[in-house]
Amino acid sequence: MSFTQADQFRFDTVLQPGDRISFGQACSEPVGLVRALLQQAPGLSAVSERLRLFVAGSYSGLIQPEHAACFEFAGYGAFGDAAALAKAGLLALYPVHYSRLPDLLANELKPDVVLLQVSRPDANGRYSLGAASDYQLATARRARVVIAEVNVHTPYLPNALLPLDVRIDHMVTSDEPLVEGPRSTADAVSDQVANHVAGLIPHEATLQMGIGNLMDAVCRQLRTHRNLGIHSGVLTDGMAELMKAGVVTNARKGAHVGKSVVGSLLGSRTLFDFADGNPDILLVETAETHGVASLAQQRRLCSVNSAVEVDLTGQVNAEVSGGRYIGAVGGQVDFVRAASCSEGGASIIALPSSARSGQLSRIVAELGGPVTTPRSDVDHVVTEWGVAHLRGLSLRQRAQALVGIAHPSHREALQLAASRI
Repeated sequence: MSFTQADQFRFDTVLQPGDRISFGQACSEPVGLVRALLQQAPGLSAVSERLRLFVAGSYSGLIQPEHAACFEFAGYGAFGDAAALAKAGLLALYPVHYSRLPDLLANELKPDVVLLQVSRPDANGRYSLGAASDYQLATARRARVVIAEVNVHTPYLPNALLPLDVRIDHMVTSDEPLVEGPRSTADAVSDQVANHVAGLIPHEATLQMGIGNLMDAVCRQLRTHRNLGIHSGVLTDGMAELMKAGVVTNARKGAHVGKSVVGSLLGSRTLFDFADGNPDILLVETAETHGVASLAQQRRLCSVNSAVEVDLTGQVNAEVSGGRYIGAVGGQVDFVRAASCSEGGASIIALPSSARSGQLSRIVAELGGPVTTPRSDVDHVVTEWGVAHLRGLSLRQRAQALVGIAHPSHREALQLAASRI
């Protein structure tokens, strides 16, 4: 198979009018190919209907609203570069559980062209997926054309080899720096929330965690725990630090003992260097990270996720703020439901009690957006003011527990609302 530089690849040789295109998200975004596609787009669309581009969690800064002249955009959430598309009304959003995302892409949305990022080959000529497996392989197996970008900076993971049943039609090379995830910054409120969260996680628990300041703060608070495991959608810098420190050993897991099981890497160059050649990281597809059968095998599964707001009955909105779509359904429901059913596990929703310097309460009488996670699946809600243990409580008892962890300046109004439940 011949190689060319990613920025020299001619998309007019493979694209057809109205094609649907998909590529890996976040750190697995094949930046060279995406940049070339955007640069060539005006010529590609001049004589045909607009191309359709599925945009997941892109953080490269390449995709902008002005590209709507050439593309129709779709996605499962509005974060990263997709946030600007959603704000401009240019993003067709699909509210889908992450466990079902591969099926949505492979069947209903059906990408015609898939762009993959892979590592340098090993001595046997096998390529590693490097930064992500998750939903990409499901789309690649069904696509008309698969183009792989071999990036010299992509980590080689021996437990994430490109499957033999995935056909590569074209290969290009690139030395573009990998896209790094959003930087985390420490803050006092996150540390206070994280301290309460850590108290809910037992030794030998298997962790699933989201991303952001709060999740990294939780990782810092877990430094004194023992024999933790990881089974999560992403591996972050904070989680990698727990592996380095020997806190995560994966020795007490119900499945994949000794391995941190994740769908993708999301972090900094330090994370990529840690992952390179690391046999303790198992990069798998979404069916393995989020699927019911896989999650049912986990022991003491503790799911830690955040939210935009939680109402007084425990319903969680993780998608909309102030009338704007800013999040996603994502994998929250998949993991929350599994953790709440796991013996010795816990589903935890953690968030600061307020926003806008205390002016806006995030414990609310009524949600300002959709119900992402039903109240029936939530065990614990945590703010800097403490923990509301919701399992086994009536609606009125839940309301009282949640008022107790709201910001003090909002408790009086919330108490009045709670009295009506």
